[in-house]
Amino acid sequence: MNTAKFIFVTGGVTSSLGKGIISASLAKLLQARGFRVTIQKFDPYINIDPGTLNPYEHGECFVTDDGAETDLDLGHYERFLNTPTSQANNVTTGRIYDHVIRKEREGAYLGKTVQVVPHITDEIKRRMLLLGQGDEFDVVITEIGGSIGDIESLPFVEAVRQLRWELPPYDSLVIHLTLLPYLKAAGELKTKPTQHSVRDLRSAGLQPDILVCRSEYPIPLEMRKKIALFCNVKINSVIESLDADSIYSVPLLMLKEHLDERVIKKLKLVGGASIPDLEAWKDFLGKLKNPTEEVTIALVGKYVELPDAYKSINESFVHAGAQNECKVTVRSIQSDHITPENITQLLHGVDGVLVAPGFGERGFEGKVTAIRYVRENGIPFFGICLGMQCAAVEFARNVLGLPQASSTEMDALTPDPVIAMMEEQKNITQKGGTMRLGAYDCELRKGSKAAKAYGRNHISERHRHRYEFNNDYLKQFEEAGMVASGINPATGLVEVIELQGHPWFVAGQFHPELKSTVQTPHPLFVRFVKAAIQHHKNEI
Repeated sequence: MNTAKFIFVTGGVTSSLGKGIISASLAKLLQARGFRVTIQKFDPYINIDPGTLNPYEHGECFVTDDGAETDLDLGHYERFLNTPTSQANNVTTGRIYDHVIRKEREGAYLGKTVQVVPHITDEIKRRMLLLGQGDEFDVVITEIGGSIGDIESLPFVEAVRQLRWELPPYDSLVIHLTLLPYLKAAGELKTKPTQHSVRDLRSAGLQPDILVCRSEYPIPLEMRKKIALFCNVKINSVIESLDADSIYSVPLLMLKEHLDERVIKKLKLVGGASIPDLEAWKDFLGKLKNPTEEVTIALVGKYVELPDAYKSINESFVHAGAQNECKVTVRSIQSDHITPENITQLLHGVDGVLVAPGFGERGFEGKVTAIRYVRENGIPFFGICLGMQCAAVEFARNVLGLPQASSTEMDALTPDPVIAMMEEQKNITQKGGTMRLGAYDCELRKGSKAAKAYGRNHISERHRHRYEFNNDYLKQFEEAGMVASGINPATGLVEVIELQGHPWFVAGQFHPELKSTVQTPHPLFVRFVKAAIQHHKNEI
C-alpha cells in the first residue's frame, strides 16, 4: 500500500545541470514545512553500483550505513536533509537487469519471453514505489540520472510514464530541469534547447508539470510566457534557477520562486506548515558568508583534478568552517608530484593538511612524505582511510626504524606489513567482497583528542576499505607515542590513531566526511579546522 506522493525529476539538454541539488533543495523546503521526505536516485549505467568506478569517471563513491556503494548525489540528499539514506535510495540499470535475469534463471517468468516492457519496467516501478510503502514518508522524490534522449534512460522514463497512468490523480508529478543558454553574440537567453528537451520528453509520453530552468541571467516575464506556451505548462510553473554562490543557497532561491508552493498545490499535500522553518539553515548561511577567520588546508590526494572525487570532504570543510565562523580555503595537491625536495614549497603557508582516501600504489609515497613533514613541523594533520594507513607507515619507517615498512596493498613482500589484509578477507575474489563497507562501532579512549572532539566514547562511522592496521605492531607504536585511540569492540581492529605531543595529529580508518551535514557538522572536521585556526594565529 502506497501512502506517499511521488515526484519525478528529469533533466534535459545537458548533464550536470544540478538535478541532485534541485531535488535536495525541494526536499529541504518540504521537510522544513513538516513533511517527511526522502530522495532516491536512478542511474542509467550498467554497473551494479559505482563501487568499481574510477573517481574520474563518476566522482566519489558515497557509502551508506548499510554498506551500499552509491552515487554521490546521495551525499547531497543526506547533507541537506540530515537523514541517512540506504541501498533503496540508489538503483542502477545494472542492478535492475541483474535482478530480472536472476529471476528468469530461477524460472520465475514461467518460460515467457523476458522483455524491457513489461519485465524491466515493472522492476523499475517496483523499486520506485518501495520507499513509499508503509507510513514512513509523505513524499518520495525520484531523480532520474542522465538526460532525456539518452538511450540508457528510456526504460526509466517509460516506467515513470506507466506509473503516472497507474497512480491516482494528484499522487505524482514530473519536474523537468532544463537549460536556458545565454548567447553572447546575440546578447540574449535562448529557449529553443528547452523546447526541444520538453518535446523529447513528451514524445516519450511524459508531460512535465513544472519546468526548472537553469540560467546565468534572470528570465524575463515575456520569456517565461513563451516557455509556458510552447512547453504546455502554467506560467507560474516555469521556475527560474540562477547560478548560486553556494549550493546551500539554492533552497532559499527555490523558496523565492515558490517551487515548494507549486508542488504542494499540484499534489494536494495537506498538513504542512504554511511557511517553511528555515531559521537554522539561514543561520548556517549567515556564518558561511560572514566568516571571522580564514585558514588554508592542503588536501593531498591522487584524484584532485576532479573536485567531485572528494566531494564529501570539500563539503565537510564548508560545514566545519561555518561552525567555526571560518573560511576554509582548500589547496589541492596531487600526491604523485610530492617529493622530499619540493614538500616544503608545496606546503608553504598551509594551516593544516588532510591526506585523502584512495586505492592503489600511485601517489602513496607522496602522501607518506607529506605526513612526515607535518609530523616533524607540528602542522595540524587529519588522515582519512588510506591517509591513516600512510600515517602508520610513515611512523613505522621514520620513528620505529623500520625503513621497509609498508602496506601489503603497495608491497606484498614488505618485511614489516604494518598495514595488511585480515585473514578472513584473503580468499574472497570479487572486487567489492573483500571490503569492510558501511557502519561499524568504535570505542574511543577516554581523554583522547578524538574522544574530546566527539564529546563521547562510543561512536559509529562508515567504512570503505580492504586493509587494516596490523595489531602485531601496536605495542611498538604506543611505546613510541602513536596511540590507538579508537578500537572496534567486536574485532579489536584499530580505527583511530593519534600522535601524542603534537597540536593535532589524528587519523581514522573510517570516512567521517560521509556523515557530515549542514545541521550536524562532523566533530573531527570541526576540531581539525579549530586546530588549523590556532596554528594560523601562532604563525602570525
